[in-house]
Amino acid sequence: MKVTWLGHAGIEIEDQGKTIFIDPWLTGNPVATKKVDEIKKADAVFVTHDHGDHGYADAVTICKNTGATFVGIFELANKAKEDGVGNVLGGNIGGTATVAGIEFVFTEALHSSSVGAPLGFVIKLPSMTVYHAGDTGLFMGMKLLGELYDVDLAFLPIGSLFTMGPKEAAKALELLSCQKVIPIHYKTFPVLTKSAEEFSEIVGPMIDVIALEPGDSKEF
Repeated sequence: MKVTWLGHAGIEIEDQGKTIFIDPWLTGNPVATKKVDEIKKADAVFVTHDHGDHGYADAVTICKNTGATFVGIFELANKAKEDGVGNVLGGNIGGTATVAGIEFVFTEALHSSSVGAPLGFVIKLPSMTVYHAGDTGLFMGMKLLGELYDVDLAFLPIGSLFTMGPKEAAKALELLSCQKVIPIHYKTFPVLTKSAEEFSEIVGPMIDVIALEPGDSKEF
């Protein structure tokens, strides 16, 4: 399985012939290294909420260009359909669904949104189970997510101000009982946490903190 950090909260995952994107904010992203038109293959595009820095508009374009299924909260999926996406899958918090042969769960996120509610996703890929928290504060329900879904790799925001900071994200890992994490939603803007160093120090050496640069990949 190959994971690429697109910058900010954006993730691309390639696993056994499947390609998915999560929050692919590329257009206007000051740290993004990939352009929307460069994406030629996608099976599904997950969007956690409709804030501009999480890639709703780019997700719509990717889905139109590739035939991928747009996945999001029910109201946002309906908006994507109205905006011309052919394949959409909308659900709500706590629900389980399957897209392109991949089972996933809609999870809660403590945040705001203009359309529907903000989400995270637990996605059961062929090689491992991943959790993208979306934009969220810390919540005790993360412990249940860890117990129910045995998360192998977490994508957690550490930028603070709008989401968890390093201290809270470290506690989230403890609640999830997850041993691998890729920090996201930081250093894109001056108001966000500048690096993953503090997060790594709090987490300690027993957890694999994979701090990528935008555009970099990690194979598992």
